Amino acid sequence: MHEISLENYNLRTDLIIEREGINGSKKESIVDKTYKVERIDASDEKYISISFEDITDKDNFKIIENALIKELKLILKDYNIQKEDLVLIIGLGNSLSTPDSLGPKTLENILVTSYLYNLGEVDKSYQNTAIFKPEVTGTTGIETSTIIKSLIEKTNTKLVIFIDALAASSLDHLNKVIQVTTKGISPGSGVGNNREELTKKTLNIPVIAIGVPTIVEASTIVKDTLINLKKHISYQIENKDNLKTKLTTYQDYSEQENTLSKEEEKDILGEIGLLEPLDLKQLIDEVLIPIKYNLMVTPKEIDFQIEKLSLLIANSINKSLHDNFNPTK
Repeated sequence: MHEISLENYNLRTDLIIEREGINGSKKESIVDKTYKVERIDASDEKYISISFEDITDKDNFKIIENALIKELKLILKDYNIQKEDLVLIIGLGNSLSTPDSLGPKTLENILVTSYLYNLGEVDKSYQNTAIFKPEVTGTTGIETSTIIKSLIEKTNTKLVIFIDALAASSLDHLNKVIQVTTKGISPGSGVGNNREELTKKTLNIPVIAIGVPTIVEASTIVKDTLINLKKHISYQIENKDNLKTKLTTYQDYSEQENTLSKEEEKDILGEIGLLEPLDLKQLIDEVLIPIKYNLMVTPKEIDFQIEKLSLLIANSINKSLHDNFNPTK
């Protein structure tokens, strides 16, 4: 059987729920009929993941928005940010690339009040806020962290909120998870383009990072397809005498578990059928990476999804910071 080396192929994901976890962490899950919240506390770092199926529906949009507002307000309360303290909201990413435009797109709907605070003409129920879009290093030629550090120092910023597009290692999470963390962010880490970390340690002020996975690797799609193939065959076997199955071309087997035995898995897919998901992913990476076929992939409806997600995040930030915020959208 092929022996897979894991040394050269790291799992490309920015999501904490796709990793093994953090040593010494405390995990808590809250499940609602529309969404699931997973909280992980590790020392002074918090990770919150809000998983959902759909936000295109108006009611679902509002439910997820309220869930995100609740989590953001809890963090802000811990940070003890005062209304006059400047909160800088930074949209990371490339506005010219739709899957990477979540950050810049979110800024379009953020309420900015810092200029009013400078004039002394603002209702103190509104937070002192400013926004900044640094674009990517490949466009500016300047390290993103260098720009942000200088801006924080010049403006006396007390809190930074980052918004960025992330990478996932599962199709189940693509555009269906909002991750919030107080750890900060490493721009480009999910696609193997690591830049300097933007964290409380490197910036010397509290941070909140909000992200949504908008891309996966081609190898992830192949891996998930093979896993779903086992579920599909299991469904067909268990429902072979079901008249509905015989009359319908396509069946929804999304809730089906893989019930194949190891012998059956090997009969269908050979030795590959016996691999665990991570090992299977590593093997496909070994095939696709050397020939440069391990493309980063995003859904065809990404434009619409980014529009919805960016508005949801912007509304949530505004309502968390400003007591009297009343959006027009």
